[in-house]
Amino acid sequence: MSRRNEVDFEARSSFSRNLRMALSYLALLVCTIFALYPVSRLVTIALRPADQPLSSSLALIPHGASLTNFRILLFETPFLRWLANSTLIALAVTVTGVALASTAGYALSRFRFLGRSATLNGLLVTQIFPATMLLLPLYLILIKLSLINSYLGVIIIYSATALPFCIWQLKAYYDTIPLSLEEASKIDGCTRWQSFYLVVLPLSLPALAITALFSFMTAWNEYVIAAVVLHDVDRFTLPLGLKMFQSNLSTQWGLYAAGALLVSIPVVLLFLALSRYLVSGLRSGGVKS
Repeated sequence: MSRRNEVDFEARSSFSRNLRMALSYLALLVCTIFALYPVSRLVTIALRPADQPLSSSLALIPHGASLTNFRILLFETPFLRWLANSTLIALAVTVTGVALASTAGYALSRFRFLGRSATLNGLLVTQIFPATMLLLPLYLILIKLSLINSYLGVIIIYSATALPFCIWQLKAYYDTIPLSLEEASKIDGCTRWQSFYLVVLPLSLPALAITALFSFMTAWNEYVIAAVVLHDVDRFTLPLGLKMFQSNLSTQWGLYAAGALLVSIPVVLLFLALSRYLVSGLRSGGVKS
């Protein structure tokens, strides 16, 4: 009788697990549909002929679909120039963010010095205010430095707004790495810099990946600061360039949608390239027994 009860209990447990798994997959499927539906609309609008701008059809591939909007966008507008500008600025901000945040976060994590707490609190306080509130003083600084309408001016502002979060994030991650690992490397003859470069940084790849992704996204998607600092069309970033397809009287929805799709590709590729580091940070630690 007890054996039979055990079989019944295992059967009920298996059914319960399968039911929970099925409900989880169903919830994920619903969320995926909600996430992909706007993208499918973008694809439809981008492929829609110019004589069907306001069509109410729900078909993914519209009647008379063509790549005309993509051709016009790439060869008859400065889109490629804007793409090069955004890529240059985003890569510069990413490199600056990772380089400065990794070293500053390490100093704040490992050293005790006068003003350390004030520095950490100051970095935290800057996150209370949106970047637009800091735009006026930063703009005045750029005027003094003659950096208005320049790539360097935008890079400085983007780096300044992204660094506080990146420093705090890396500092918190460094705190989880045992100091004994660095002490062991020093016994083997490593200097402080070698311990940081050869021991701490490899263990911090997940945090560095998040820092790189956040820095890149800060520069890639930002519009307000770029609209204030950059004036020449040839220096526009992608958000500024795409805004030119919109006006008070009419909007070139086909070009707008095609541009939005192409703008999202680098972000997706970067996320896929860094995803293995993000996942590894969740399932592995720095010390293995």
